[in-house]
Amino acid sequence: MERMELELEPAVDLQQKESLVSNGCVDIRGRIADKQRTGGWKASPFIIVNEVAERLAFFAIAVNMVQYLVSQMNQSVPQAATHVTNWIGAAYVLTILGAFLADAYLGRFTTIIFFSSVYTVGMVLLTVSASIDSLRPPQCATRPCEPATGSQTTFLYGALALIALGTGGIKPCVSSFGADQFDEADEKEVQKKYSFFNWFFFAINMGALLGITVLVYIQVEKGWSWGFGVPTAVMFCSIVILAAGIPYYRFQKPTGSAFTRFVQVIVVSVRNHFKGVEAGDGAELYEVKTILSDILGYRKIPHTAQYRFLDKAAVRTDVEAKIQSRWRLCTVTQVEEFKSFIRILPVWASTIALSISFAQLSTFFISQALTMDRKLGPHFLIPAGSIPVFSAMNALILVPIYEKWMVPILRCRTGHRRGITSLQRMGVGLFVSIFALASAAFVEKKRRDHSKPSTVSVFWLLPQFFLIGSAEVFTYVGQLEFFYDEATDGTRSLSSAMFLSEIGIGSWLSTAIVKIIEGTTGGEEKGWLRNNLNESRLDYFYWLLTGINGVNFFIYLWVARVYKGKGGESGSVRDEPMDELGGEAGIEDDEGELESKVF
Repeated sequence: MERMELELEPAVDLQQKESLVSNGCVDIRGRIADKQRTGGWKASPFIIVNEVAERLAFFAIAVNMVQYLVSQMNQSVPQAATHVTNWIGAAYVLTILGAFLADAYLGRFTTIIFFSSVYTVGMVLLTVSASIDSLRPPQCATRPCEPATGSQTTFLYGALALIALGTGGIKPCVSSFGADQFDEADEKEVQKKYSFFNWFFFAINMGALLGITVLVYIQVEKGWSWGFGVPTAVMFCSIVILAAGIPYYRFQKPTGSAFTRFVQVIVVSVRNHFKGVEAGDGAELYEVKTILSDILGYRKIPHTAQYRFLDKAAVRTDVEAKIQSRWRLCTVTQVEEFKSFIRILPVWASTIALSISFAQLSTFFISQALTMDRKLGPHFLIPAGSIPVFSAMNALILVPIYEKWMVPILRCRTGHRRGITSLQRMGVGLFVSIFALASAAFVEKKRRDHSKPSTVSVFWLLPQFFLIGSAEVFTYVGQLEFFYDEATDGTRSLSSAMFLSEIGIGSWLSTAIVKIIEGTTGGEEKGWLRNNLNESRLDYFYWLLTGINGVNFFIYLWVARVYKGKGGESGSVRDEPMDELGGEAGIEDDEGELESKVF
């Protein structure tokens, strides 16, 4: 009997070991996370609820803020549009700050909780601004109206700044924190991770749908105080729900500043270059001898031949010397981490143009709707801020169809686990965006040339909303997959922030284009974009964006074709991140990996 028990003990230990995650995640007690008790779809719903609430609040504000600034703060339409795009731009560019704090110091969960609280405070102040008359200028029926005072504007913009800061902290961490709940070394969990990305995007659009329908309706029927107060309460509840999932989460420990490690690689490689150091095949590259890398708790990354100049940072010029400072000698993993970041930059840059088009959803698309016939039956008037529901509903319909039917069909034809690669998926979205803006230009010309523009049905806007929603479905989820998979253990939040910052930069570029058009075509009185949309040439603006999207698409095709992912092959992106150097063997296991050509 004793012998039998001794034989069973190793089997039990092996089973327990196999139930532990391999990506360094820990549970709330600091122990290696157990797959049976933590992560997966046990933890993901709590995370998704937080994202739904944040998107609900953000879209409830974004789609109606132009109208609020015009009707309540007495701003002109072009002014309001640029202020909203600037605010959206700041919210998404600040994701880089949130990602930096998450990866370097706070961890993703703590960052989400803290910035969700900041977001809620901003919502409270926005509700106060909409509720107290002294915080808004007097209302008037005919222009010119009395502008808002400096203190009124400062209070409102302060509230919006806190909301933007909260968005910047939450957005880069939520998708990465959700993906952390799935172990990349577990075949079953990897498949669930990609389903998570699709359903995460579904949740985003569910929040957007509720924000631009229910909450916009509340704003119209009950007033701005209720319209801003309800999402404030929802945001507070989401923090409580997120905290309730703590026992089920898997946590990645912060690893220190990735930017510092990047600078170290640059400094050491340049120094060694001027010393005449070569990084050829015969050079000995330095790596620690432990199983894991010297980046706390993160796996080693195998060496690649790309960007060999940076390899000089890991060349040991004195084999006998013991160099402890990373400002003097970097590891192969540290160099490869920086290489991985550099590789994604061309893809990041070549998809920014699409975000310029997305910026129109909450600005000029809404302004169009305000001038059209929004009647639905004899007794119901569709709120202008609810018109983007066409885009959100399209996403809600397409995601389940794509996940349940299109992926299996494409998988049978391509042999790729996800049907098509993430780069191909982004390319489809960029292609569709060309037709979205062309449709917007045709519809705007039809509306403007009509003898009575106000009688043109708002449902003529359906094609442009449908197409921009389709472009978002393909591009956004493709970016989620791509930037997470191509990131290293220490740069997951930063990588997510990179693609989110595109939306911010796109919003700022939209503002810049509007300013340039105003300055070159005659301003708000005589130019393409006037305060009176019926006298504007908004269709010219849309054709300009169509051209930008077309040129950008061909640039993206070239970037995607020459892209070298973690596997080092041109135009390829793995379905899973590659297996890192591990154990004593220190070799790469190719089992279960898929490579597929792009275009």
